Amino acid sequence: MTSPDPRSAPAGAQKASAGPVLALRDATLGFGSRTLWSGLDLTVSAGEFIAVIGANGSGKTSLLKVILGQQRLTGGTATFLGAPLRRGNRRIGYIPQQKLADDGTPLRARDLVGLGISGHRFGVPLPSAARRRHVADLLESVGATRYADAPISSLSGGEQQRLRVGQALAGDPRLLLCDEPLLSLDLNYQRTVSELIDAQRRARDLGVLFVTHDINPILDMVDRVLYLANGRFRIGTPDEVLQSSVLSSLYGSPVDVIRTRGRVIVVGTPDGSHGHPDAAGDTAHHDAPPAADRQAER
Repeated sequence: MTSPDPRSAPAGAQKASAGPVLALRDATLGFGSRTLWSGLDLTVSAGEFIAVIGANGSGKTSLLKVILGQQRLTGGTATFLGAPLRRGNRRIGYIPQQKLADDGTPLRARDLVGLGISGHRFGVPLPSAARRRHVADLLESVGATRYADAPISSLSGGEQQRLRVGQALAGDPRLLLCDEPLLSLDLNYQRTVSELIDAQRRARDLGVLFVTHDINPILDMVDRVLYLANGRFRIGTPDEVLQSSVLSSLYGSPVDVIRTRGRVIVVGTPDGSHGHPDAAGDTAHHDAPPAADRQAER
């Protein structure tokens, strides 16, 4: 009898017996008189992939900052591996938005990945055989060995994102936070980087929180969706959350969810159409949010 392919089942189902990596209980975050979200109960299990989506200024990036220990909750509790969150936890990996390095930046690809090993320490790291092996292993794991000695300014955005995935894995994390890591990448590299993160999630049994405006590149990888809007939220499978009735209730106005050719298009939200890069209003997330929201998203 042939064993089933483990990739055919959602990762959350495979890891159902694993303990929680991250737990937020009755969590509230606000700035002044404005509440971004309240009463948030969120558990991330080992191996679970959760997409975080919603309008500009809804608190997606602020949620990641709470988990990184850079922002305090207004109310409720948050724990990582059963302990209170703290700043600088090496077991939490972080992949930022893609930002091309300036021309002439002397850093090589292997140097950028190496910062994930020793960038938290003061002074210049001393070379060692063990460190070199670790960097080489990380480069291989993200498919970046062939350009290990290339200046990062000579690499494409997608190649640089591969390196940032490797950097995020350097501390042997249990949780991976991805803050719009596909932004500005072409469709080919969006898929490549998404699949790389997903493969590392499965191989290392990582919990993943993936902030994105376009869920389509990761739709078949996602176990659950956390949708933030108007100080409220919904959590569930993509089929449970990405419905016209659910999102209309969240926004308090009509929102249409259209499914076509395996893609999801959300239209009628205040900041444009989520989930479709060709939609007329979807460029809104490239612009700075209103002044009142910029403080909340910092």
